[in-house]
Amino acid sequence: MAAEVGSKVPDVTVKVMRDGKPEEVRTADVLGSGKVVLFAVPGAFTPGCSKIHLPGYVEHGAELKAMGIATIACISINDAWVMEAWGQSQGVGDDILMLADGNGEFTKAMGLEADMSGAGLGTRSKRYAAVIEDGTFTELEVESAPGVDVSSCENILTKV
Repeated sequence: MAAEVGSKVPDVTVKVMRDGKPEEVRTADVLGSGKVVLFAVPGAFTPGCSKIHLPGYVEHGAELKAMGIATIACISINDAWVMEAWGQSQGVGDDILMLADGNGEFTKAMGLEADMSGAGLGTRSKRYAAVIEDGTFTELEVESAPGVDVSSCENILTKV
C-alpha cells in the first residue's frame, strides 16, 4: 500500500555519511519530528535529478526554512558515498539531509517503487515530494510522468 496524506512515515534504517563513514539512522528519528520536507529522486547524478530537482531545493531551501521547515531531506536508492558525493557536487552543505536508501527499504515501505530496468537502473523510487508534520504526511506529491513538476521545490513552497 502506498503512503498517503494522513499516514505515518515508515520507520526503517537508511544511511547518512558522518565523519567519512556511513552511519545508520532511523527514518522515524530524522523525519518524524517537527515540520519536514522530504523529496525522493530516482538516482543521484541523473539528469533530471541533478539539473532540476535537487538544485531547486538548494536554491529555495532558505525559503522553506523561513516557512518553518526544520529539515529538508533528499532520499534515493543509492549508497551513502554516492549521496555524499552528489550533495557535495551540488553544494547542499548542511542545508539538505542526504539519505541513502541503498536497499530500497524505505522506498518499498512507501509503496513508491518504480521499475526502471529499461533504462538500466533496476528498481528505483518514483519521484515525489512530501511535507511531514511530526511524523505524519500532510502533503504527498508523486510525479505521474517523467520530469519534475509536482515534486519541485517551487510547488512544495505553495503547500507548506
